Amino acid sequence: MNLLDVEIVTTRLVLKPISMEYKEVIFSEFTEEITTYMYPSTAQDISETEAFISDSIGEMADGWGLGLVILKRDSQEFLGCTGLHCINRKNPELGIWLKKTAHGNKYGLEAVTAIKNWADKNLEYKYLRYPVDKANIASRKIPEALGGKIVDEYYKINMNGKSLNIVEYRINRLKKSGNPT
Repeated sequence: MNLLDVEIVTTRLVLKPISMEYKEVIFSEFTEEITTYMYPSTAQDISETEAFISDSIGEMADGWGLGLVILKRDSQEFLGCTGLHCINRKNPELGIWLKKTAHGNKYGLEAVTAIKNWADKNLEYKYLRYPVDKANIASRKIPEALGGKIVDEYYKINMNGKSLNIVEYRINRLKKSGNPT
């Protein structure tokens, strides 16, 4: 499967492979406020954003990960980025961030649900991991809405040197019958 060709369409969103076309908007929207509860730090220079995009494209070309931009379906407005990392393992990791003005519209849940549905149809995996800072209540609602259960809790130092209190959710895949395995 060529991950660079994956496009996922939902009622309100289009998720398509990340590309340099989005470097300026990613650079401007991936702010300190957005990264408060995240491992990565904001890019200090657009070259850092370009490197992130290049790495993401390389991971897709190599079949290791799926890095997508989230766009509004009707206007093609950029909303954020999402991904599924380590897809060749039995427990890939979900990740997502949305720009500030997109918060509060349940775009995150819609995007992650779409990726999970795609994974259920296209990947052989046991469960999806969704690590999130314990204090990030809005983001925690996403795996909880998908039936995710906390299976681990640990501290992780992010790229800014801040300690994150991570709770890691496990989201089980659906059997062909529609029930979690």
